[in-house]
Amino acid sequence: MDLGVITLHGPMYRSVLQHCRNRSLREERILELRLEKAKLLGFSNYAEVSMEMKMASIDEAKALIEKLYNAARDTAVQELEDIREFARAHGERLRESEYDISEEMLRPYLSLPKVMEGLFDLTKKLFDVEIEQADGIAPVWNENASFYKVMDSSRTTIAYFYFDPYSRPPEKRGGAWKETVVSRSITVSTDGTRPRLPIAVIVSNQTPPTQEKPSLMTVKESSMRAKQVEAVFHEFGHALQHMLTTQDEGLVSGSQGIEWDAVEIPSLFMENWCYQRGTIRSLAKHYETGETLSDDAISKIISARTFRACSLLLRQLRYAGVDLELHTSYLPGGPKTIHDIDQEIGAKTQPIPLLPEDRFLCSFSHIFADSYAAGYYSYQWAEVLSADAFSAFEEAGLDNEKVVHLASQSVVSCKIYMLQY
Repeated sequence: MDLGVITLHGPMYRSVLQHCRNRSLREERILELRLEKAKLLGFSNYAEVSMEMKMASIDEAKALIEKLYNAARDTAVQELEDIREFARAHGERLRESEYDISEEMLRPYLSLPKVMEGLFDLTKKLFDVEIEQADGIAPVWNENASFYKVMDSSRTTIAYFYFDPYSRPPEKRGGAWKETVVSRSITVSTDGTRPRLPIAVIVSNQTPPTQEKPSLMTVKESSMRAKQVEAVFHEFGHALQHMLTTQDEGLVSGSQGIEWDAVEIPSLFMENWCYQRGTIRSLAKHYETGETLSDDAISKIISARTFRACSLLLRQLRYAGVDLELHTSYLPGGPKTIHDIDQEIGAKTQPIPLLPEDRFLCSFSHIFADSYAAGYYSYQWAEVLSADAFSAFEEAGLDNEKVVHLASQSVVSCKIYMLQY
């Protein structure tokens, strides 16, 4: 019998989890144990346990899902009719036909060094801090990783971060993320008066530069490439919340101690900025000529942001709805399987009926192997709140630097969303 090796790389283990036939009751057992845990703690279901550390209640989370569903359903159905005119494999061509813009045309205008320069300039405008490379202060694990310091208006260092931008398969997993090295804390201060400064790590997987050209990026997700500019802005938002916190108690500084359904607010807030005309103009410059991207192309980027947005939203609402149903009303060992629940939620939320053999839940690691159990709705919850916050800045005027600075500080430095201990 030939034996193979299964690694922990996402594309491989997800496929195995999706199609393997062993341990068919694994998810059922997870839900059973969670329900048992909840009852031992005096709760009716696991969702009640989960909501103890979140902004929303179960009813509020369900109401949000229902409200977004009602708002998106009709448009999503129309989006499906539009895309049926094209082969599914040509979804990117549909986007190009509607907005007359392609990611390949944009890439020469989005070099990683210029994007980071624009991001740092925006950070200075929003938070009155300066970012400078500080290589040599701390060791790095790869020659392409860099170390930076963050300084306030008096040029006093208030935080540090590493940036590891390039793909290195198979030693480095795909995607983009933020990690914490150390948090701001007065408890471990060396002199008892000044807090230990926070240090973050920001990781992405850009294509490495060559001798001929720098690393070139895409704006948002397309049919062939993962979103890149948006992802860097998103993870930098997480890092800013960690680095700009004014809380000296390490256990609740940065994103620690914040309700789980609020942790995405700063990251989504920063995403909004990468679709503002002034921001795009500052970072979208041709790597060879220095030419700024045309106003017409910038307008198309902004418009293309909502391409099939309602269809994608309904997919997320399916995931969130199934998660809440499994952790509130579902009875492990009862007459319905977890896949029956998925089919019921899918029938309501999806313009295209789910296949009877759909087994998406077998690889839904967010709720079965991660921290999103009874909390997947958090993505939409935070997106609504961040959009609401950003709309206040738009009303005040995005060019009003004083207003934008004060409001941005409130969102990112935990002055609003810190739990009251």
